[in-house]
Amino acid sequence: MTNESEDKIRKAFASKGGSDVKASDSWQIFKIMSEFVEGFERMSRIGPCVSIFGSARTQPDNKYYIMAEEIAFKLTQEGYGVITGGGPGIMEAANKGAQRGKGKSVGLNIDLPFEQKPNDFIDRDKSIDFNYFYVRKTIFLKYSQGFIGMPGGFGTIDELFEALTLVQTNKIAHFPVVLVGKEYWHGLVEWMKETMLSKEHNIKQEDLELFKIVDTTDEAVKHIVDFYSKYMLKPNF
Repeated sequence: MTNESEDKIRKAFASKGGSDVKASDSWQIFKIMSEFVEGFERMSRIGPCVSIFGSARTQPDNKYYIMAEEIAFKLTQEGYGVITGGGPGIMEAANKGAQRGKGKSVGLNIDLPFEQKPNDFIDRDKSIDFNYFYVRKTIFLKYSQGFIGMPGGFGTIDELFEALTLVQTNKIAHFPVVLVGKEYWHGLVEWMKETMLSKEHNIKQEDLELFKIVDTTDEAVKHIVDFYSKYMLKPNF
């Protein structure tokens, strides 16, 4: 544990006066509000987009980096813009593919002490910086018409289950959710089936139909396109 982490823990247990708490909380509320306002104003003009999320640590020679770039490119050819977390790895690949396809390339960057800085393939007017993860996730979900999960770590899992929870509880529309890489996601999905569903009954059978697992870029894009073709909807920029 770093000294900075230890300091944060000590501060959490330190006694504070009422005026200190009110002042600190009030200013934080204004900061949070300003991030929401900027995010809403700038994203409201973006148009139909698909969010692509995955590991920031994926290298350019990794097959999933290559697939993410190709998926983003193909989505732009279908009229969709692409939203990513704005950083390296899978995010960079998706923004790169969107830019190559001359589509809208959006980056919702988060201020982190390591591994995160805006990649070079985000449209200059579509790069937005955030300090708060929950504000960033709200923007991700509010302005996406579909979600594609590439292999990733804790952040990817967090974003995946956030999207699935909001669809499951009807807090957002039943947008398509695609997971790319059957081998990568197999263990998690089997745990959901065997433990969450069959053993503990914490989800319903139909909850497992909220997402689709694919192995190819064409399958991923086709699922998004086919979903909206049922409603005779097509992006129109």
